[in-house]
Amino acid sequence: MTKDQLNANEFIPYYQNYIDKAGELNLIEGLTQNGNAICTFLESISKEKYDYAYEDGKWTIKELIQHIIDTERVFSFRALAFARKDKTLLPGYDQDEYGITSNANKRTKQSILKEYKALRVATIALFESFTDDMLKQFGNASNNDISVRAIGFVLIGHENHHCNIIKERYL
Repeated sequence: MTKDQLNANEFIPYYQNYIDKAGELNLIEGLTQNGNAICTFLESISKEKYDYAYEDGKWTIKELIQHIIDTERVFSFRALAFARKDKTLLPGYDQDEYGITSNANKRTKQSILKEYKALRVATIALFESFTDDMLKQFGNASNNDISVRAIGFVLIGHENHHCNIIKERYL
């Protein structure tokens, strides 16, 4: 399925921007191609640049990549819970607090990229394991309903969004 097959009720308007940036491929191909493109892009950035923030109070590239990783982990858990028909209302997460406590700036470029690559392989395997029925399941996180399949497209678009920010403001 592609993002164009999502129904408007499968996500809140806040996520439209990310879904719009998810590309035209089906979900699994999109996750795969996106992961490969993100890795190629991130590997092309010098290790010195990874410690750069374009403005005081803004994340470094290391922190931004860690944010991408943390978001993928949180949203993948949400997808798993909803696919398994867990009706627990899931909380939001404080991305700023995650960033502050991530220790990203003490890590190496290689360490962060290794984690990203491993996580994306796991995310693809998770979404490949879902049946069509599981992909259509809904759950509630941050007081908002979202479908499992919408989560997958949000992940792709979220990463594309942040890579565009890196290109525009950091390089």
